[in-house]
This record gives sequence, C-alpha cells and structure tokens, in this order.
Amino acid sequence: MLRMTLLLLATVVGLGLNAQDFGDLDKSPLDAVYFPARAAFRAFAKTDSAALAMEPKIRVLYSRPYKKGRDVWGGDLAPYGEPYRLGANETTEIQFYAPVKIGDAIVPAGRYTIGAIPNADNWEVFFSLDVDGWGVYAYKPEHNIATITVPTGKSDEVIENFSITLYEASAGVVHLKMGWDKTFAEVPIMLMD
Repeated sequence: MLRMTLLLLATVVGLGLNAQDFGDLDKSPLDAVYFPARAAFRAFAKTDSAALAMEPKIRVLYSRPYKKGRDVWGGDLAPYGEPYRLGANETTEIQFYAPVKIGDAIVPAGRYTIGAIPNADNWEVFFSLDVDGWGVYAYKPEHNIATITVPTGKSDEVIENFSITLYEASAGVVHLKMGWDKTFAEVPIMLMD
C-alpha cells in the first residue's frame, strides 16, 4: 500500500512539473504566408494538375507585433537608418523553393532571413544567409545575398499588426508586400522557374 501511495504521489508531482514546462502565449503571434496563397492546402486538390499548380514557390514565417498606439517608423520600434527585423522575435524567414531574382541578384533556392533599413521614403530590404537568429542585433551586411531599395507607400488606414502578403503583380513577378501602421513597401521577386 505504501508503495502504491508513493507511486501515485510521484506521478501527480511529475505531472505537475511537466505542466509548468509550457511558456506563455507570445504577444506577437507567429504567422506564415505562401505564394501561391493556398499552397499549404495542395493536398486537398482534386486533380494532380491542380496540386501541381499549388506547389509552393515562396514561404515567409514571421511574427506580427501590434502597433498599440506606438510610433513605429522613425520611432523607438523601427528607427530610420537602422536595421529592423520586419516583425518581432526571431528574424523573419523566407524560403524560395526555386531560384529567384531580386534586383540584380540571382538568389538560389533556399532558406534566408529578411530585414530592412527603413527610411522616411524608402526601405533597403536585405536577404541574408544568417538564419535561426533573434532579431537583427547581429546584422552583418557582408552576409546579404541580395539587397534592394524600394519606395514606401502610405496606407489610408492604420495596419494594427505588422503584416506580410505575397501576390503575383505580373506574369512571373511576385511582390512581397509588408506593412505596419500607415506605411507599406513592396519588393518585386522574379520567379526563375
């Protein structure tokens, strides 16, 4: 009986300790965006050709911080002239499933991180070989595989959460559109396959 009581007590204590291993819900939720947009649902396609058309070309993983009334661009969150992670937490990650062209650079298929150096009228967006990092605190320009300067635009409405989307702007050219607060920027990416 004593052995059974000790076993039960050890199980209850062990379960209690395991329950404490889970962290709190993050304040900047992780999100994923694909091109084509429904690529993650390709297993539900009715035909092989429909599934093939939904094969992913680009995937972005990023965290979506809230504005919460704060000054974003040119303020404490994303000062002008300094590298910004384009999201929150881990560095925003982009995966190309085939080679692409960004500006004058051919970027091989692979996994990269993206960030930007924001300015009032444009962003210098960089694609880096440095993956699995937190933010851009250790940013090394010499690790960039592509860099492009794009103009910023103004949104009519406030974008509360940092947001990214991918859409086909013209045949074979996908735009990586990023926005937060009342500012957005778009990076043209040419598909090479």
